[in-house]
Amino acid sequence: MADLKVDLTAPNGRKITLPTGLFINNEFVKATSGEKITSINPTNEEAICDVEAASADDVDKAVKAARAALNHESWRDLSGTDKGALMHKLADLVEAEKDTLATIETWDNGKPYGDSLFDINEVTTTLRYYAGWADKIHGHTIPTNPKKFAYTVRHPIGVCGQIIPWNFPLAMAAWKLDAFIYPVSRQPDRQGWFPPGVINILNGHGKDAGHAIAAHLDIDKVAFTGSTATGKLIMKTASVNMKNITLETGGKSPLLVFEDADLEQAAKWSQFGIFGNSGQICTSTSRVLVHESVYDKFVELFKEAIKMLNKVGDPFEEGTFQGPQVTKAQYDKILSYVDVAKSEGATLAAGGVPYKGVGQGKGYFIEPTVFTNVKSDMTIYREEIFGPFVAISSFKTEDEAVAMANDSTYGLASAVFTQNIARAHRVADRIESGMCWINSSQDSDPRVPFGGVKQSGIGRELGEAGLAAYTSEKSIHVNLGTRL
Repeated sequence: MADLKVDLTAPNGRKITLPTGLFINNEFVKATSGEKITSINPTNEEAICDVEAASADDVDKAVKAARAALNHESWRDLSGTDKGALMHKLADLVEAEKDTLATIETWDNGKPYGDSLFDINEVTTTLRYYAGWADKIHGHTIPTNPKKFAYTVRHPIGVCGQIIPWNFPLAMAAWKLDAFIYPVSRQPDRQGWFPPGVINILNGHGKDAGHAIAAHLDIDKVAFTGSTATGKLIMKTASVNMKNITLETGGKSPLLVFEDADLEQAAKWSQFGIFGNSGQICTSTSRVLVHESVYDKFVELFKEAIKMLNKVGDPFEEGTFQGPQVTKAQYDKILSYVDVAKSEGATLAAGGVPYKGVGQGKGYFIEPTVFTNVKSDMTIYREEIFGPFVAISSFKTEDEAVAMANDSTYGLASAVFTQNIARAHRVADRIESGMCWINSSQDSDPRVPFGGVKQSGIGRELGEAGLAAYTSEKSIHVNLGTRL
């Protein structure tokens, strides 16, 4: 529809014709309710544009389209090889539009432009990785006895509702297998493309569209990335028809620095691990635990790394490492923890205030914030803040370090810095987390499973393990001679 697009000129000068509708059944359409969502540029607090906001009725339309596509021969009978070819084609189109997609990501989200380009590369890499799997999903034959032949087949789990987070929307959509990204500035010919209904993309508020997805009786699976509190609500709502669920929720990931660590590298990785994406990463290593014998030296090196590497600024400017927080609400929430930390006795070592050095002083920028002398009963040690905010504590022994790392309701990621290879593996094994990095932070690869334990989620994404959540296994028994 002609009125479901808007011509924009981004801050970097790129001109974009942006579809603003809901993408249902291979068409952009208006929201049934007429409601819209305004995208705000977090760098200057100005409106970018309005997009349609899906209601429960729109979710129902998308589900009907997806169910029809699942059962239609154009998709149902398409070979795995041909489905893989479509995914490769999508990856090629995303790559061709990488500059436009990265521009939109930075403009709307506030992350540095280079980071947005990195995210687009992750989208294409993930799509191509799973395109390779498309014709390699198979069952097994199982020997039992001479009078029976048993085998298994794998079927798609059905219609999937994928709820994507705002911090890595493009990358997370690619991770979730079925929620593909549709190129924004040009559309491929309908011939040789995904059949109608296979991909449906809805803008919407969590309380409306998100709830409708979790509650819909004809959705077979819901996958969600976001806060633990919201994950619990989705889990409860999805139980209405016992949906299969994958949840990747909050984290308060520890980074352990032992006395034999390369402290300069540990400091630089710690800076990267907490201040990347303005601290808005579920796996951010926001609790740094340092052996008491090197604590003071580490803190000084960490502060030096911030000064050297952590440029706060306009996300479109070259060299910017930390952009603004995504929304005013997020900005206010993060700053509220500063007074809490002070009142509980932590020492403010750096930051803790808004950063006003961009443009006219507007935007949701926060100086990288460091608290030292943090105790395990303090709020900033226990709660996920989701911003450029780190708590640094000390430990005496390896056992104490592991106990402190595990003293959390979360268990998403962790990191260990030591040059003792035996200790590195031993501690990595003992920490209660879905992932552990040894002498690095924030490593991720589409071939390697991603997910957490405890209240950091259920299930895994990425790698071969990620496929298990999207198929069901059927057992077939063939009688070869037993007669009654």
